Amino acid sequence: MKAIEVLQNVYKVRIPVKGYPVERTVAEDIIKLFDMDIDIQPVEQPDMKSETGVFNISVATEELKKMVFKQSSELPSGKEWVYFSIDENNCCWLISSKPYFLYAAFSYVKEKLMEYEVSYLKNWMREISFPLMKSTFDLFLTQYARNIRSFNREQYVREYARLGFTHIEVNALAASTPCEEGVPGEFYPDFYTYCPALDQFVASRLNQGIYPEEYLQKNIDLLKENANTAIRYGLTPGLLCFEPRSVPEDFFKRYPTLRGARVDHPFRSFKPRFNLSLAHPVVQKHYAELIMNLLKEVPELEFLTVWTNDSGAGFEHTKSLYVGKNGGAYLIREWKDDDEIVQAAAANIINFFRLLRDAAYKINPHFRIIARLEPFYGEQKYLWPELGDRIDVEANSFFSKGWENNYPHPRYEDIKVSGSAYQNKVLDREKGPIEELHSRKSRAFLTNSFNTYSNHEPLLGIPFPWLTHEKLRASWNAGILNMSHQGGLQPPEKVPYAVNQEIFCSFQFNPDMDIDREILAVAERYVDEHDAGDMVKGWQLTEEAIRSFMPLSIYTHYGVVWQRLFVRPLVPDIDRIPEEERAYYEKFMCSSIHNPNRVDLARDVLFELVSKDYAYRVFNLIDENVWGPINAALSLFKVKMEEAGRYKKPRVLRVFKDQHFRIRALKSLFETLRNTAVWIYAVHEYLDTQDLSEKASCRKLLDEMIDREIQNCRELIRLWKESSVEWMIVAKTSETPFIYGDNFPELLERKMNLMEKHRHDEPYIDPDYMFRVTDNPYG
Repeated sequence: MKAIEVLQNVYKVRIPVKGYPVERTVAEDIIKLFDMDIDIQPVEQPDMKSETGVFNISVATEELKKMVFKQSSELPSGKEWVYFSIDENNCCWLISSKPYFLYAAFSYVKEKLMEYEVSYLKNWMREISFPLMKSTFDLFLTQYARNIRSFNREQYVREYARLGFTHIEVNALAASTPCEEGVPGEFYPDFYTYCPALDQFVASRLNQGIYPEEYLQKNIDLLKENANTAIRYGLTPGLLCFEPRSVPEDFFKRYPTLRGARVDHPFRSFKPRFNLSLAHPVVQKHYAELIMNLLKEVPELEFLTVWTNDSGAGFEHTKSLYVGKNGGAYLIREWKDDDEIVQAAAANIINFFRLLRDAAYKINPHFRIIARLEPFYGEQKYLWPELGDRIDVEANSFFSKGWENNYPHPRYEDIKVSGSAYQNKVLDREKGPIEELHSRKSRAFLTNSFNTYSNHEPLLGIPFPWLTHEKLRASWNAGILNMSHQGGLQPPEKVPYAVNQEIFCSFQFNPDMDIDREILAVAERYVDEHDAGDMVKGWQLTEEAIRSFMPLSIYTHYGVVWQRLFVRPLVPDIDRIPEEERAYYEKFMCSSIHNPNRVDLARDVLFELVSKDYAYRVFNLIDENVWGPINAALSLFKVKMEEAGRYKKPRVLRVFKDQHFRIRALKSLFETLRNTAVWIYAVHEYLDTQDLSEKASCRKLLDEMIDREIQNCRELIRLWKESSVEWMIVAKTSETPFIYGDNFPELLERKMNLMEKHRHDEPYIDPDYMFRVTDNPYG
């Protein structure tokens, strides 16, 4: 007899009377799965017995652990586990060591064990590979892509639980825009749309009335909704905040002596932003009251991830503050020597973390602080020894200093990568710092990203399952226990064939799996045995193209959207386009009006993003190594689509068509990035050289690039019109600086028209662009 036959004859589902919400969630889903017309029976622990036709569901108790131990002879020592059994009475048992693994266990049984013989499932048990898997900077649930159209939040949270995640961030702004005042021409207020601070949800006695009550109520209502959904699926909810973040200037009209550090980016803002001076005891009481008020509303919150020194947040007198070491009057005298300032700044940081931890402890003793240390490259040597006792760390690496990239690109070893899917190795050097933190009761979370964020934004559903596995396997081999996944997941309603996530899920239950067999098994679930091999071959070719791609600074992270690369014209002299004709995209660029990036793709504010030599290497390597495999993948998927159509295989057709559309989008993304690299090299080389033949070569490169990018725009418009899948993040309302909107094809048309109109302009970049002043009396 098979497991599915036993489950179809279940007539009673039992859960503990005093248990966890996820136990009822699983029970309800079992009833839905088999369309059972029965009730869920909450019982006391002794009444959870073996009876024919009964399904017992529970998070492990001491009594159940003894039962499992008796049945299976052993429990994993110090490990998290899940257990499924059909005993001699044909009674079903589903037990997990922690609530956050119960739904994952149910999903695994439903998806992979139904066809097994009962004899195989007498005592099925799996250890969990990573006992803590948290989300951070979740694009879709809490951050800037939360405004994506047709987003199903419950289905998205359920996917976290299905995959074997444990912790999930839940704080998001309810409105599409933040409550932050700016001045004309300034981009800065938009940065406040993500990582909302504590004061966006509750008030203290100190800042009462600074933010409208209705605004705070809507935000806390959404936070509660997200948290409650997470809890129903067994997940632990928490927060991701930029702290200490700036406060409105109205606050300082009340309390001028509490002004702290200036924390805005002087090149992106036209109005100074200040946070509160954490060294002041009144400010400390304010923050303690904020975190306690928030936990009174949602006591189940168990962590706060603190990001800082960016987007209007930062600590006083730290080296990486945007406007240098500055702060209020209470921390240290500004003329002290550097080391004294560093020590004082480090002490201020750790005291803030402890303050939040200890205040939250009064309501939830399990509450923890999770810090990013990269911004504190100046203070790290003094911070590190103080970490411990529920003050945790998440990082791309634990032995690097600051934002150093110390991992090699999978194909080009001299290129250093960090945080993205290209960081597919974990060195043994990570073990020492991690073990040191663990000895002090501090957790270490290694960051990872296997989806859209930091890889192929704004595209959805790009497959790279082997890279995904390599990072997981390398982390597991290095003894990493905890991982922090940046950017969230692929929304299931938009990406029904998310192979990267399936590999992640399988790894949680079986780290020793044969990756090639597992990927083939995923393909067989998506299509069938006959077509699965070709699906795998298409993924292999796609991943070969991805591995061969050379990253291009922020443009391969988020810049295709933030810097509007998809829709801004690539012409020899961008400045020759009148400002009113550029407004359609510059209005939404992450850029101030004096940012040289508006006319020079090689620069952003005072940074050189990409050198011309690096750009030259990028587009040549793309031409040599990327187009062959990606075109082969597209050809294969097209052949399989036509074959599935001929043989009347609608499911197979649907899957191959889905993959074909997504890889077409990936090719267009790579093409735009390649052409950006050509622009950087050709324009800068044209301006640098005095050799007329070299200038002619640059001119030819630009002409060819313009032809290619115009053709690429046409392909994107065709893809937009033809595609039956959601291959790109699209806003549910109008476009924002972080998401393209429904007007995407119209913007591409405008781009093409401007490129045709200005293709023959002389290459030029105004070296004094950033110094321009409107109505300059001296100009």
